[in-house]
Amino acid sequence: MSDVLETPTAVTAPARAPLHIGPHEVWPPVVLAPMAGVTNAPFRALCRSQGAGIYVSEMVAARGLVEGHEKTHHLARFGPDESPRSIQLYGTDPAILGQAVSKLVNELGAEHVDLNFGCPVRKITRHGGGSALPWRRRLFQDVVRAAVAGAGDVPVTVKLRMGIDDDHLTYLDAGPIAEAEGVAAVALHARTAYQAYSGVADWTAITRLKEAVTSIPVLGNGDIWVAADALRMVAETGCDGVVVGRGCLGRPWLFGDLAAAFDGRHVDSAPPVGKVVEAMRDHARRLVEWHGETVGVRDLRKHVGWYLQGYPVGPAARRRLVEADSLEQFEERLDELDPAVELPVESIGLPRGHQHGPKPITVPQDFWRDRDDPTPLGVAADAFSSGG
Repeated sequence: MSDVLETPTAVTAPARAPLHIGPHEVWPPVVLAPMAGVTNAPFRALCRSQGAGIYVSEMVAARGLVEGHEKTHHLARFGPDESPRSIQLYGTDPAILGQAVSKLVNELGAEHVDLNFGCPVRKITRHGGGSALPWRRRLFQDVVRAAVAGAGDVPVTVKLRMGIDDDHLTYLDAGPIAEAEGVAAVALHARTAYQAYSGVADWTAITRLKEAVTSIPVLGNGDIWVAADALRMVAETGCDGVVVGRGCLGRPWLFGDLAAAFDGRHVDSAPPVGKVVEAMRDHARRLVEWHGETVGVRDLRKHVGWYLQGYPVGPAARRRLVEADSLEQFEERLDELDPAVELPVESIGLPRGHQHGPKPITVPQDFWRDRDDPTPLGVAADAFSSGG
């Protein structure tokens, strides 16, 4: 995407060495956050075509991998040219998680494994998993230790939230524990599980985690909507890199902007509809090639609103795209859009994706009783459909 706005900003590109995640040298220091139902292989390839970084798959369940669930193995597939092969794993039982990591590395060729301790979804936290698990700090330690052991020489990273809520913060315990157990980096979404995706991320928490974790990279996540936000996060917090989630929904060219920004060129893409159509067409073809036409076209529907967010194209045009039931029909309806329509400047940095919250967090009975109880939380804690 070549249509960009030169963005005046007082933040300059950081003069830093590349980010290192184990043996992987990453420049720009940018990671695509795993997002359920979004960061499949076609989307990762589309984003990677815009700029370098690490592109993490959507979350898969450790128990599903170990027990050979078909859907889990389907989600864990990598594209033929992916490098590094990066995947996020969810689990609460150290033994199961260790086996799953070993399987990912030795059978599926994973070159980077990220552990999910940031998910705020009720079906995960009500069994003590995701963003709830770090409260049980000894169990958290055992889970991380098992994953690192199962990975061998492949780097393991950890994704955290600040905690369950403001009264149960965990990140300043969890970060140093993970560091001591040998992870290659820690990332912090600077919200609590209770906040979900509402409000404003508290970047000062990233600063505090960076002060507490000193021997490995600390990555920041939360409210990076344009490239200038990433530079500002690094400047304000001292973090070693950024994790980008909702900001790239419908905007894969954000990764090109980030590459330019970290190299000293301050740009935020505002492509006209014609360029957006090119990206949507590319995305559709990749999905159809990966999934087959029926599933691929259906999977694209969730992306239409994100791609066209802020553009004055009208609800009827959006609806016709979502209702297309073949690749040919979808592409014909793309051709109906006026390629000259511009994105209003005030829409460039608007938040996108879900913004629900705050919401109470459900955890298991007796979960609060003993933070140092290392007992695994039971089969139910791992029993969910991969992809979140």
